[in-house]
Amino acid sequence: DTAPERLLRSALREAGFPGYRLNWRKAQGRPDITFPGRRIAVFVHGCFWHRCPDCRLPLPKSNRKFWVEKFRRNRARDGRTRRALEADGWRVFEYYECQLAKNEGKLPAPLRRVLKAGRRPKR
Repeated sequence: DTAPERLLRSALREAGFPGYRLNWRKAQGRPDITFPGRRIAVFVHGCFWHRCPDCRLPLPKSNRKFWVEKFRRNRARDGRTRRALEADGWRVFEYYECQLAKNEGKLPAPLRRVLKAGRRPKR
């Protein structure tokens, strides 16, 4: 329930895409947001913990060896989770907190397109 997650959920509701689940346990890796019926998983990554390639945040100065290994494990886990979900037929979206902040609460275009494509026509 971080600020970037709340920002994305607000954008989803504003764009007319409610019906998602939060941290759904039945999906590999418990994605932050899932649309189970559409098999869409969304992860919102913190720039520090998941080492955002755009932000290039510096490593902590103390205990560097620990932090390098911690971040490596986090990234490896992210990759394993993504591959497992995709192998199971899920579409996976990953956004860093800085990307969501730059969009100023707007729904990212790739996610919007996939959600829109899966909509049923109104009767």
